[in-house]
Amino acid sequence: MKKLIAILFLVSSLAMADEPIKLRIGWQVPWALQGQLVQVLKHTDILKKNGIEAEFVGRNFGPELNELAMGSQIDVVLTADQPAAQLFSKDKGWIGISRMMYNRTSTYVPVKSPIKDLKELKGKTVGVPFGAAAERIVVDGLTQAGLNAREDVKLINLGIQEHIPLVLKNGAEALMWDQFDALSGFDPVPAILKSRGLVREIHVGKVCSMILMNKEFLAKSPKAAVAMITSMRDAYAYYNKNRAQVDKWFMEEAKFDLKDSGALAIASSLEPNLNAKKNADIRMQFNEDDFMIMQKGADFIKKNINKEINMKDFVNNDYAKLVK
Repeated sequence: MKKLIAILFLVSSLAMADEPIKLRIGWQVPWALQGQLVQVLKHTDILKKNGIEAEFVGRNFGPELNELAMGSQIDVVLTADQPAAQLFSKDKGWIGISRMMYNRTSTYVPVKSPIKDLKELKGKTVGVPFGAAAERIVVDGLTQAGLNAREDVKLINLGIQEHIPLVLKNGAEALMWDQFDALSGFDPVPAILKSRGLVREIHVGKVCSMILMNKEFLAKSPKAAVAMITSMRDAYAYYNKNRAQVDKWFMEEAKFDLKDSGALAIASSLEPNLNAKKNADIRMQFNEDDFMIMQKGADFIKKNINKEINMKDFVNNDYAKLVK
């Protein structure tokens, strides 16, 4: 009888060991390069090979994913530094387990504008979505250029969804877009406009995006973090060898015009992992520059959340270091 119980226990243990880790992955449908990496995970057996069974929960923006995370409706959040800091401020156990990618913000002017750099925006009007990383980065850029961003330049809140219609309305010959001498925004909008030859960029900033998971979930599934990071690393490797196909998958789901394929290369131009020749060259760990960028994001939203967030209290390389 004891031998039978021992055998049954062993069989049960082996079956449990073979059970896949079930993850609900929250991602942002129109967001390149994150979108291409998700498409790789959706169309290949990478997750299965790493012991994951996934449900993909797509939304358009980071704050929408935060709502799902707060409601325990997702287990993984693919997000940028500011939405991550916003989620950390709620103290619900969410942490950053791995770097995901760099993405761009951009300040741009009409192609025929005489403005060549941020310094020349003194006395000018700039449209930018307030509260987004684009605002933080253009303000920082103006400061670095020796300007007082709030006094020397007129910043007006302009939602990112309004940028393309405004540029198209004024046409390729414009010197201004209505009242705006320049616009600041985040990809894919600037990348689309640039790829179509409708704008000229005068400044580009870098955002650090990451993979988030919840400590309570990880306590129950301790292998989940390394499995997820490994899968994302493998997705990079696949994308680097199959870009045309993956870009097509992404544009189809994001409902991008196929003529905007050039925009995808622009949007991902800051990401060093796209130059990796082998898995060992794909960096999933954060470096000190990443922590500095993320901290700037947390500091920027401090006035909105009424809380100071030290990103190193929530983001580390403990799991990424374990990836082989």
